[in-house]
Amino acid sequence: MTELKPGDPAPDFTLTDADEKEWTLSDLRGEKVILYFYPIDDTPGCTAQACDFRDAKRELDEAGYRVFGVSPQDAESHRAFRDKYDLNFPLLVDADQAVAHAYGTGASEERPLIKRSTFIIDENGIVTEARYGVRGQGHVETLRVDLGI
Repeated sequence: MTELKPGDPAPDFTLTDADEKEWTLSDLRGEKVILYFYPIDDTPGCTAQACDFRDAKRELDEAGYRVFGVSPQDAESHRAFRDKYDLNFPLLVDADQAVAHAYGTGASEERPLIKRSTFIIDENGIVTEARYGVRGQGHVETLRVDLGI
């Protein structure tokens, strides 16, 4: 599994969200995307990270970014997580981790869970930031500072 780096084309995908709406990355061309991968719904680190993205959504929207969370749990789990914490961005279902693997963050024999990672994708579908192994707590604030938001 190869990690992506800035300048790489972002692997295209089509995934469904908690409401089973389909999202295709290439359909978002012309928009900046923050795609973050997290291991499991409703765990302490994943909850802190999701709530930080929720709380920063207005500033991220104003800066032109669309946020998507991705993990292997099913739509029902994502709906419960979203509703419990009033999350205001789509949570995408990557049940077989095909997208996580395409982004170099999927589970492996050495690592049983996906690696918490964040990708910034520009309007042309190019990765401008690839951050692997980020912490749940405080990651969004660091990202906002680095992006000048």
